[in-house]
Amino acid sequence: MFAGQIPFPWFMANFAQRLKELRTARRLTQTRLAELLAISPRVYSRWETGDVTPHFDTIVRLAEILGVSLDELAGRTDVSSEAIIKNPELNRLCRKVDQLSDEDQRALMVVLDSLVKRSKVTKVMAEL
Repeated sequence: MFAGQIPFPWFMANFAQRLKELRTARRLTQTRLAELLAISPRVYSRWETGDVTPHFDTIVRLAEILGVSLDELAGRTDVSSEAIIKNPELNRLCRKVDQLSDEDQRALMVVLDSLVKRSKVTKVMAEL
């Protein structure tokens, strides 16, 4: 083994545990995450149990969907305390918001604010 190399069994157990933690923190089911990856839920389940490890390109996609770095996904670093949007598709889009013009960003804030307010009103009305 090379100096600094991580033993493979340690990586698999740590990866499986971290993958499950990240998925549950984002309130995703195994089935939904499998859908986002275009794989079968059975294959995904085997990753979380540590039976198998996905290919590197799939690990990269997992990190993107979960909104973490590869080091965070592998358990080499703590997950950043940065605000996390649990919906992976919305998280992906939000990371691109900085690329919008200031005018488009302001318009997006107005739309989001109105949706949040509408949701609150709907909840209040349902309680009456």
